[in-house]
Amino acid sequence: MTNYIPTIGIEVHVELKTNTKIFSPSVNGYGMGANMLTNVIDLGYPGTLPTVNKEVVNQAIKTAILLNCKIRKEMHFDRKNYFYPDNSKNYQITQNRTPIGYDGYVEIELGEEKKKIEIEEIHMEEDTCKSAHRKDVTLLDFNRAGVPLIEIVTKPCISSSLEAKLYIEKLREILLYGDISDCKIEEGSMRCDANLSLRKCESDPFGTKVEIKNIGSINNVKLSLEKEMIRQEKLLDQDETFPAQTRRYDDKLGDTVLMRIKEVGNDYRYFPEPDIPFLYLSDEYIENVKKSIPMTADERREEYQSRGISRLNADKLIMNRSLSDYLNKFLSTDIDFPIASNLLLGDISFYLNKHFIKLDDTKLTDEKFIDLVQKIKSQILTSRNVKDILTDVLETDKQIDELIKENNITNIVDNTYLESIIEKVILNNTSSVEDYLSGHDRAFKYLMGQVMKESKGSANPKMASDLLESKLKKLDN
Repeated sequence: MTNYIPTIGIEVHVELKTNTKIFSPSVNGYGMGANMLTNVIDLGYPGTLPTVNKEVVNQAIKTAILLNCKIRKEMHFDRKNYFYPDNSKNYQITQNRTPIGYDGYVEIELGEEKKKIEIEEIHMEEDTCKSAHRKDVTLLDFNRAGVPLIEIVTKPCISSSLEAKLYIEKLREILLYGDISDCKIEEGSMRCDANLSLRKCESDPFGTKVEIKNIGSINNVKLSLEKEMIRQEKLLDQDETFPAQTRRYDDKLGDTVLMRIKEVGNDYRYFPEPDIPFLYLSDEYIENVKKSIPMTADERREEYQSRGISRLNADKLIMNRSLSDYLNKFLSTDIDFPIASNLLLGDISFYLNKHFIKLDDTKLTDEKFIDLVQKIKSQILTSRNVKDILTDVLETDKQIDELIKENNITNIVDNTYLESIIEKVILNNTSSVEDYLSGHDRAFKYLMGQVMKESKGSANPKMASDLLESKLKKLDN
């Protein structure tokens, strides 16, 4: 239990899913050879002029809406002036005085409670190029220069490392399902900086702020903040002071490491970008962009639960965008959604993960999936049957009826016949019945085994289990 109150603010840079860069026609891509996705604008040649990519503005509007922000209808870009090797123009085009979105929030769940993480602002800007250090040489890759970014800045309202982690997870979910960004932290398309200070009491002024830069994973957001809290607590307990500074989280050390001391504040000499005119957004324009926002994760979660899918399965589907998109294809049908979700998250996911493939790579058509779900619902197929035929379902063009015939699947769905088998098993296994009635649960498994044996494996396990339990309860009374 800490004796200090943490105050945390988070800045997230997100690369946008657009075809081209923010101010040039260069392709916005990843994984190409160095300096293959560039032109003279990205390289900062004198005399070149930026042109605003309309799709970047649309993505920023969508982000503002999804993060419950107010949208600024009159805005301009600014020049942030600084010299660094990855910034060939010696300035970055960003938004300082007129961010496109402000005063928003993201809601996180803390057990049964909810908390709103307040968003200070979101603004558009260009990314810099990427530096690669080779001994005493630094190489520059301009593929990333000019990639469109949205920076999302929270207010200093986060109270714990857990809240910070939950916020990043929720933010990633929102942006991913909004088709704003692919949010691949490992590829740098979502980058996180956290600011932390400690104080004794709520009435005290904020403590010395420490920034943790470029945190490489969502889990490391939590870990780095916890380690930095421990470091600062030890210093404060010894009445030591420390300067404002920038640190990074080292995975190998499992701790934060000093990068630089912030001796003086940076003077970036912001001023309005002279080569880009003001932007004016009409209510009609904003409304048209709003209509393009796809079904959000929360809307999907609510839809799934309204159709009988458990919260646990709904959350698992949301975590797998491709499975969620696939299931959404059947929202206009009367398919049994609990069975469909169990099938997708269970046997089908196991197959896909085993073979390192996606659903689109299989032979599973919509019609076959509907038929498979229906046959499970009508108890023509058991879970064991599904496991037996699933490979053929996913790898061949054969229909479900054809596979049932080939595998000689004949499940007993006649209650009268199944009851007669159960009565016979009860009559022939009186000692096991007595054991069950005495509270020995293992006896039930034995009796079920006898039912399956007597039916030669053709009894529906769920139906047989329910009927057997019902018969035994009557004997107990």
